Amino acid sequence: MDKQVAVLAGGCFWCLEAVFLEVKGVLSVESGYCGGTLADPLYEEVCSGRTGHAEAVRIEFDPGQIAYRELLGIFFGIHDPTTPDRQGHDVGSQYRSAIFFVDDAQRREAQETIAQLERESVFDAPIVTQVVALERWYPAEPYHQRYFERNPDHGYCRAVVAPKVAKFRQRFAALRG
Repeated sequence: MDKQVAVLAGGCFWCLEAVFLEVKGVLSVESGYCGGTLADPLYEEVCSGRTGHAEAVRIEFDPGQIAYRELLGIFFGIHDPTTPDRQGHDVGSQYRSAIFFVDDAQRREAQETIAQLERESVFDAPIVTQVVALERWYPAEPYHQRYFERNPDHGYCRAVVAPKVAKFRQRFAALRG
């Protein structure tokens, strides 16, 4: 089986991870950090906003079952790509919208997807999603992995993650695994 990797940042990684774990063709999802300057950052350091890292997910997927562009469609459908350094009440550069591409093909797909969304005026404001090369990936601490699955009654999960998962299930039913 051919495997590919997508790395996306769109706010809290718990939200993205919970959604992408339900997507057909997704083999694994790992929460972590990228795009910053500090080697091996800890959650508390990333939350300070001083390391430059974004909370992100690293998605391994089977392109025979789901295309990279479809993953981007889900990504843009479940977060607000028009708010710099913010998703809802989560504010700071660690919550920025970013696509960390692993090769030129992904860079082109990301840029073309954004251009299409802009042409179609899908959002009421300009898309601020960064499209940058993935330089280094740092897995988040173990307690962040599959967080929503293990903590569905946590206040943040009930108020923020669960509605995003429900939105995904309704809007992208055909892409559920």
